[in-house]
Amino acid sequence: MAREKWASKLGFMLAAMGSAVGLGNIWRFSYVAGENGGGAFLLVYLFFVFVIGIPLLLTEVSIGRKAQSDVVGSFAKLSPGTPWFFSGFFGVAASFLILSFYSVVAGWSVYYLWKYVSGDFFTTPEGGYEAAFGGFISHTWQPLFWHALFMVMTIGIVLVGIKKGIEAANKIFMPTLAILLIGLAAYSLTLEGAMEGVRFLFQPNWSALTNPAVYLAALGQAFFSLSLGMGAMLTYGSYLSKENKLPSATIGIGVMDSFFAVISGIVIFPAVFAFGINPSSGPPLVFITLPGIFDQMPFGGIVGLVFFFALALASLSSAISILEVPVAYFMRIFHWSRKMASVLTGSIMFLLGLVVSLGYGVLAGVSPIGDRDIQESMDFIASNILLPLGGLAMALFVGWYFKKATALEATDLTGNAFGPIWYGIVKYIAPVLIILIFLNAIGLLGM
Repeated sequence: MAREKWASKLGFMLAAMGSAVGLGNIWRFSYVAGENGGGAFLLVYLFFVFVIGIPLLLTEVSIGRKAQSDVVGSFAKLSPGTPWFFSGFFGVAASFLILSFYSVVAGWSVYYLWKYVSGDFFTTPEGGYEAAFGGFISHTWQPLFWHALFMVMTIGIVLVGIKKGIEAANKIFMPTLAILLIGLAAYSLTLEGAMEGVRFLFQPNWSALTNPAVYLAALGQAFFSLSLGMGAMLTYGSYLSKENKLPSATIGIGVMDSFFAVISGIVIFPAVFAFGINPSSGPPLVFITLPGIFDQMPFGGIVGLVFFFALALASLSSAISILEVPVAYFMRIFHWSRKMASVLTGSIMFLLGLVVSLGYGVLAGVSPIGDRDIQESMDFIASNILLPLGGLAMALFVGWYFKKATALEATDLTGNAFGPIWYGIVKYIAPVLIILIFLNAIGLLGM
């Protein structure tokens, strides 16, 4: 069976942007930036995106395009008879864990969207948004319905195929998301006191740069916001033809990913400061703090509706890329049809997600790792162990297993002045920084 291909380079770029732009850009970026000094964090984050993130993105995509296979098959094909293929299983395992809890949180965003569409959240719910959120996620079956709905949408897009499913969806999702976020940002800037939020985001507090934790937080955010290490970009790259040049595509993806993160900050921080909220509110910022702010602002119900529609779109564009990683693998290894692989793999993720959702209710006392609940434990294993190890394996594979000429040829950098710089970053600098992220995440650096 002939391998599927993107209809165009633009289609690949939009799909890759969709993979990168998700809850990590809108939800996670805002609270991590809020906790780490705003403008100073943003500067360090952008530095790492362009100096480390884009070179690693180019590395990952180049492996997929050269091998024309899934995340496990690519390593096996390019290094026959060696154990390198085990590296691909970091991505497959991470995708199961990540989408299992990601789809639960994304289901919350779809639920919030519905509450705004139906008018229920146009006024403060009884007991406030904190009570409403806590009551919803601890309910036995309600969040399961929205988790199921989100997974059905994700599976439905992936099973249609690369061109007619993933590419076609992202050609609608990404321009729509950009328009929605730009519109929300413009409105947020009109709020009284909004400029204080703009200064927080763009006027660095230089003293924050004396804290080593800011650098590790920014590096981690840059790494994860570009969907590196899981194999999603590798898998997407495998559907590219050799004629599509990689450097310009990966730079474009990195630029647009950063654009969405910054625009999300412009949406959130002016509103947060306009209503006197602490910008370091943490993970509850989107589901508790922001609805409370929308409730107080003019046309807040409409703003809330548009915001959660944008959040749901961003979540869906990322989810389809996560699901595609194991789908591509199982299609090759078991010779399944795309439909069968999508439905079976997505169903397993849904079942794992049931446990995650119940972890906020009847299984609330379960703490698999230390004092972390079920969702936090799965996130910890995937984000702090599997993804860094997957990214490290890709950097070492291209930087040390490939000959330099092979690595430059695979990335279309032969004869390019940037080639030796990219190669040096991937071979020496990126592995050290990824190891630092990993050691800090597991608590060995203590930052």
